[in-house]
Amino acid sequence: MKKWSLFLTLVLAMSIVLAACGGDSDKESKGNADNGDGESSLASDQTFNVNIKSEPPSLHPGKATDSTSSAVLLQTFEGLMRINQDGDPEEAMAESVNVSDDKTTYTFTIRDDAKWSNGDPVTAQDFEYAWKWVLDPESPDTDYAYQLYVIKGAKAAKEDGGSLDDVGVTAKDDKTLVVELNQPTPYFLDLTAFYTYFPVNKNVAEGNDEWAQDAGDKYVTNGPFTMESWEHKNKIVLKKNTDYWDAENVSLETINMYMIDDENTALQMYKNDELDWAGSPTDAIPLAAIPALKQDGSLNVSPKAGVYYYSFNTEVEPFNNVNIRKAFSLAMNREGIVKNITKGEQQPAMALVPPSIWEENEEGYFKDNDVEKAKEYLQKGLDELGLDKLPTVKISYNTSEAHAAIAQAVQDMWRENLGVDVELNNEEWNVFLDTMSEGNYQVGRMGWNADFNDAINFLEIFESVGGNNYTNWENEEFANLIQKSRTETDEAARDDILRQAEKLFMDEMPIAPIYFYTNVWLNKDYVKDVQVSPLGIIQLKWGYIAEH
Repeated sequence: MKKWSLFLTLVLAMSIVLAACGGDSDKESKGNADNGDGESSLASDQTFNVNIKSEPPSLHPGKATDSTSSAVLLQTFEGLMRINQDGDPEEAMAESVNVSDDKTTYTFTIRDDAKWSNGDPVTAQDFEYAWKWVLDPESPDTDYAYQLYVIKGAKAAKEDGGSLDDVGVTAKDDKTLVVELNQPTPYFLDLTAFYTYFPVNKNVAEGNDEWAQDAGDKYVTNGPFTMESWEHKNKIVLKKNTDYWDAENVSLETINMYMIDDENTALQMYKNDELDWAGSPTDAIPLAAIPALKQDGSLNVSPKAGVYYYSFNTEVEPFNNVNIRKAFSLAMNREGIVKNITKGEQQPAMALVPPSIWEENEEGYFKDNDVEKAKEYLQKGLDELGLDKLPTVKISYNTSEAHAAIAQAVQDMWRENLGVDVELNNEEWNVFLDTMSEGNYQVGRMGWNADFNDAINFLEIFESVGGNNYTNWENEEFANLIQKSRTETDEAARDDILRQAEKLFMDEMPIAPIYFYTNVWLNKDYVKDVQVSPLGIIQLKWGYIAEH
């Protein structure tokens, strides 16, 4: 969703091929008229229209946890670093960074020309305030606080009664931020490009809990675009931030982000030239339309480091039983789902970490559609629960044609293979998130897209209950392995620890992985230099509309 397909945001330079821009492998020049060699000049109207499908759950960087919110925040805010078009972190709000010899202390120098949209300078204190606000136990809805736990004293402050004064984030002066880590963290600069690490204008936000609820004078941002208007459940309008430090490299003047829940309506708007983009990462292509779009060559498909899965609520019967969880997972035909329903070149998932990070996970930990084994687990679980037959089970999912089609297919699989009646429960996105976080479900659709290129990003979700772990599953051995991996400096040894953690996780099966994601989208030929990253994010800073 990150986040979630809920998330997720989102965000991430992976060891897999970046999607080609607009279906072309060559970057286009902005400055010259079309000379027949693929170079294009800027159109007079630099307006980009895209569908983000639903209302963003939160546009507060410290509270956001999902891909819809991420799609807005990545345009309106900026961290110390930004992931560039090659997938690498580069200086953004930070003009420079110095790393100590032991790789545990980072000293960032903030740009002199870094400004907030109200004219205030962006300061090191804004970063310290924002990060410590997330780590304050009194701050609400900070599910992504664990992303900051690589920082010295961060976890202790959030969870163990430690002092925020002991957190290793210090504004030495207005332009110097010093960050002390628990141990070397090779992906730390990638993290500083992620929205939980974005700064917040301390002068505006301090004492004003409602600052991020609406567009207006209070919603102060520091990215390439500012928010002109926010019509809730209808449309967000972004405008180029002329005070942005790199404004000369920002071409788009207006971004209209529509909230159209129906994918067929959005596709028709695209065909009517009312949208310039359709599909990933902010929307989805209607399933029925995919084969024809593939055939006519207009559909773009690229790998994505993410996993679509069903979360089991391990606190309620029958999913408090591991054998029941295994039965339901093995009784699913993933190959059938990706070939007959999603049709976007997704890969059946029998593991948690995508093969773009761990190649051997193409095979995974169990056999797909292993109905006989599933029946064995079912009987074992029934015996352990003292049941002759399972009661009706409910699958919950948020509004989407694909989610509904997959749920209906799984409903049939479980009825046929396990003899269990299955109800379907469809809810609007924000309601669905509340349902999941409150534990008012049995089986719930979830998805996770990587925030950075490391297996721990998928595994640490389940380190403890809460945050983005909706399964209510906890395991001390698993948590210890995650903690151990954070202090292991030998790369091969750390990798082995994380693989042990995934094996334990898959043995416990608190989720049923279904498929590994792909990005699937359409874009107009005149949309240039907009890429969908393997992390499932879209950055519009470098995009432009060519003459057409």
